[in-house]
Amino acid sequence: MTIKDVAREAQVHMSTVSRAFSMPHRLRPETRTRVLEAARRLGYRPSRVARALTTGRTHNIGFIVADIANPFFPPMIKAAEHTARARDYHLFIADASEDPAIEAELVDALAKQVDGVILCGPRIANAKIERLSQTIPIALVNRKVDGIPSVTIDVVHGARVAIRHLLDLGHKKIAYVSGPRQSWTNSQIRRTVTATAGGQATVTVLGPNTPNEDAGLAVAEEISRTGVTAVLAYNDLLAIGVMEGLHSLGIDVPGDVSVIGIDDTVLARLARPRLTTILVPTADAGTAAVDLLLQYTADDAELGTRSAGHISLPTKLVTRDSTAPPPRS
Repeated sequence: MTIKDVAREAQVHMSTVSRAFSMPHRLRPETRTRVLEAARRLGYRPSRVARALTTGRTHNIGFIVADIANPFFPPMIKAAEHTARARDYHLFIADASEDPAIEAELVDALAKQVDGVILCGPRIANAKIERLSQTIPIALVNRKVDGIPSVTIDVVHGARVAIRHLLDLGHKKIAYVSGPRQSWTNSQIRRTVTATAGGQATVTVLGPNTPNEDAGLAVAEEISRTGVTAVLAYNDLLAIGVMEGLHSLGIDVPGDVSVIGIDDTVLARLARPRLTTILVPTADAGTAAVDLLLQYTADDAELGTRSAGHISLPTKLVTRDSTAPPPRS
């Protein structure tokens, strides 16, 4: 079936059929419905290549994550892919391996193949993101840059609740095992930990660290030397590595040292002891990022009415087995 067959079936011009698929907002609702019904009856599907040549749109989205091996990202990717497919878009997924240089290269490489790029947990500096956004529409997850649509997860609230939980348990010496230096989220957590502890507890910052289990294992000995009785880690992977490292040193969790992670990945529930952590709505972030990007790249935006939306998603503490009052001695 061709566009000519659909036009004949719907009793409209071929250009009307084309607009029904490429620029539906320019047709009256009843006309668009008639065209789509005719296409459905005939089993017609528009060619993506032909549509791209006509509209200049590929109906593809680039989705770049900091580390695809991190269990934080798969639920976000899956939700983003599902949302994109429902909007008749395809997702191109790329892994930046926690390297800002690779991240920038991926944006450049994808620019001619997609209608926009979503950067998840970007490590690139704000100024570089602004420059890249001049060549391709960009949306951000876990970063805020003026003039660019973004989805942030309220890690400030999460870190505040985590520290208050430790203070309520009676901890007076707390360590924050920080994440990557370039991480916007890391800087937000670090400031919140220090501010929330205030004069109620001393805070030792250890890092920056690569946000994986091996880094958590490596920092465990340093934790043991500080004399802290509680640890908040940048993410669950670091927290689980810390617990493994402390166990290898004969330090009990939570008997000697309490540990809290951030993300509430599936590993937090499987670890022993089960990890107390901050629940982060990663799937919601993937859905919201796709919707924000598509809204930003809509036809009306090209006419000069483009506005960068922002969505903030809530977090909450999930208390499990890895936190307890500090030892008496």
